[in-house]
Amino acid sequence: MKKRSLAILYCSLLITLGACKKFEYFQTDPNKPTESTPDLLLTSIEAKTFSEVSTSCPLAARQLVNTDGVSANQYYGWQRAGFGDFDQLRQVVKMEQAATRLNKPVYLALAKFFRAYLFMRLSLVYGDIPYSEALQGESKSFTPAYDRQETIFLHILDELKIANNLLTADAGEIRGDIVYSGKIQQWKQLINTFSLRILMSLSLKENNAKLGIQQRFREIVNNPGQYPLMTGNQDNGQLVYVDLKDNRYPFYNSNDLQTAYYLEETFVNLLKGTRDPRLFRFAQKAPQSAALPDNDFNAYGGAKGSATIDENTSRVTAGQVSKIAKRYYNDPVNEPGIAIGYAELQFILAEGVVRKWIGGNAEEYYKKGIQASMEHYKVPAADITAYKAQPAVQLLPGKEMEAIFNQKYISFFMNSGWQLFYEQRRTGLPVFDVSGNGVLNNKRIPKRWMYPEDELNLNRDNVTAAIARQFPQGDDINAVMWLLIKD
Repeated sequence: MKKRSLAILYCSLLITLGACKKFEYFQTDPNKPTESTPDLLLTSIEAKTFSEVSTSCPLAARQLVNTDGVSANQYYGWQRAGFGDFDQLRQVVKMEQAATRLNKPVYLALAKFFRAYLFMRLSLVYGDIPYSEALQGESKSFTPAYDRQETIFLHILDELKIANNLLTADAGEIRGDIVYSGKIQQWKQLINTFSLRILMSLSLKENNAKLGIQQRFREIVNNPGQYPLMTGNQDNGQLVYVDLKDNRYPFYNSNDLQTAYYLEETFVNLLKGTRDPRLFRFAQKAPQSAALPDNDFNAYGGAKGSATIDENTSRVTAGQVSKIAKRYYNDPVNEPGIAIGYAELQFILAEGVVRKWIGGNAEEYYKKGIQASMEHYKVPAADITAYKAQPAVQLLPGKEMEAIFNQKYISFFMNSGWQLFYEQRRTGLPVFDVSGNGVLNNKRIPKRWMYPEDELNLNRDNVTAAIARQFPQGDDINAVMWLLIKD
């Protein structure tokens, strides 16, 4: 009885002591951190932002064909896109806050890059977007105004310049970096290469004195000590996949990719026309040519991206069409997923020479771009050498742009997100086929996406003002944004 009384007294004492603590005390798990560190946030930001392997752009850019349904990307029937990149930008803000709290300024420089990358990506989709007033939800600002695309681009370029200058040898240690393992020099190379991508995307504004495109371009290229650039594929801004859960190639074990994705006819013909060995890395032989060697160009065929599903299904049934290569769905690591790469940089520099923005040898840059692309796809060295020596591959006077953009187009296969589409939108090269009966949008290639429905519901005044300012005809996928209007 005495033992029982003591037990009751002990329990009563615990209850009394517990009652002295506020309710909120019990809502916090002492074993779980309530604040993140910038290195943990960086890992997540890199993994999500640099995940640029997709079938969406290859469908829109006439590299792949889907036979399993009417694809809005393939047939140009898209309408609205989303503001998902703002979710990533909120994580970048948290990384900035953590870096400030823990006095780790090196992460602030990286945050400037990711801000530039994500805001640039959003602006390329729509045109004007919330920028200067964006990401202020914690201060109860939920209806940000839309900034003009010109203002956004100017600010992004300035921010990237600051980021490059902040990344010095004594800037601090970068942890949590799954792209460059903390190597500051490679981050600087990525930032400056990205700056050149942005500047070249503004080529239609090369006479705009406010932007100073050519001057900015030359400043970077002619000062490698201050503005280092990528020197090879080892500097690619890319995700390297490993055979672990949630870290494998995005289309590993994809049944859709295995059963419904084929090479597009114009893309196959482009590769066959110059006897490009990358075709053997991109595609399987057409079933009707199974007896031919793997390196026989006659063994490969494509479906027509603009044709109806019935037309393409008939060709598939007849065994005339090549599926995408098995490694894209069978290999858990496959090739790295490039976000911004060395091959692209070389083609940018080649275009810069042709446009007379910089001096140098355009063909040398052009050939380096081809070399880097083929090495990325693991084409044998002897085949690369033979390919580059062909007369059909040389950079001929008066036809430089066509050759550069054809090679750039090929190099973007299954990497770099929507950059391929944006390059064609800017230049018109290569020409995308819209002749078939499957094409929607009155057989026009869209220029942009419409703003998200949520913006019309939650931020109507600002998005409506932005639409009226840019597009007299309204929020239309065929409307031409500021970026695409020649000055």
